[in-house]
Amino acid sequence: MSQVLRCGKYCLDLSHPLIMGVVNVTPDSFSDGGHYFDPQRAVAHARQLIAEGADVLDIGGESTRPGAAPVSLEVERARVLPVLEALADCGVPLSVDTRKPALMRDVIAAGVAMVNDVTALSAPGALEAVANSRVAVCLMHMQGDPGTMQANPTYHAVVREVRDYLAARVAAAEAAGMSRDRIVADPGFGFGKNLEHNLELLRSLEDFKTLGVALLAGLSRKAMFGKLTGREPRDRVHASVAAALIAVKNGANIVRVHDVAATRDALAVWRAVNS
Repeated sequence: MSQVLRCGKYCLDLSHPLIMGVVNVTPDSFSDGGHYFDPQRAVAHARQLIAEGADVLDIGGESTRPGAAPVSLEVERARVLPVLEALADCGVPLSVDTRKPALMRDVIAAGVAMVNDVTALSAPGALEAVANSRVAVCLMHMQGDPGTMQANPTYHAVVREVRDYLAARVAAAEAAGMSRDRIVADPGFGFGKNLEHNLELLRSLEDFKTLGVALLAGLSRKAMFGKLTGREPRDRVHASVAAALIAVKNGANIVRVHDVAATRDALAVWRAVNS
C-alpha cells in the first residue's frame, strides 16, 4: 500500500493515523441532525473541527442513518455547495459524502479533494464522474439501503463477504483509471450490520489491509455503542474514542469522527507510546 493518499491538490501522509471530521448539513442525521443545518453554522463548526485537529473534513447533505429517506439532487446540492464554497480556503482537504454522480461532478468542479460514497461508486456514471479527476474516493460497503439496511442484516461470513465486495469495487475503480493511492476502503460499520457483525469487523480490520489501499473506519457515536453502553448518541464520546483507538491499532489509516479534539488527544498518546 502507498504511504500517501493523493486527493486533489493534497498528498496526505499515511504513516500516522488521520482524523476525518464530520460536518452534517442535514436536519435528520442520527447524531447531530439539525445542529449545523444552517450553512453559516456548518461552516463555523467545520472551522472549529480544523482548530481541534481534523486532517480532512467530510461534508454531507443527505442523511444515510438507518431508516433515512433519500433527498433530491437539488436539495442535496443546495445544502452542500454553499458550505464548500465558504470553506474553499480552509487549508485542509474537503470530502463530500454523496452517492449521486451529478453532485460528484459538481463538487469536483468546486475543488473538493475526495468523494465519500456509501454505495462505493456503484451508481450508473459514478465511476466515470470521479475517475478522470484528481480526487480521492472512499468506497464503502453497505448491505441494502439506508431505509431498510438494519431490518435484518445477514451474512454467512461477514469479514470475507465485506472484504470481497470492497476488493471488487477497488478493482472497478482501478479499471476505470484510478490509482490505488487515490482509493480508500471503508467496511461500513452500522450499514447493514448488527452488533456482532460490527464487532467482528473491528476485530478483523487487519484483514482488510490485503486490499492494498488506505482503510477508513467510521464508528463515531454509532448505535452499536448505544447497545453496549446504554447511552444516547451525544453521550457516546468515550466509547467512540475507544473504538477509534482499536481501529487504528488494527490497521485503520483514517478515522471518521464527530469528536475531533477527544480523538486527537487519544491518538497523540497512542502515537507517543508506539513511536
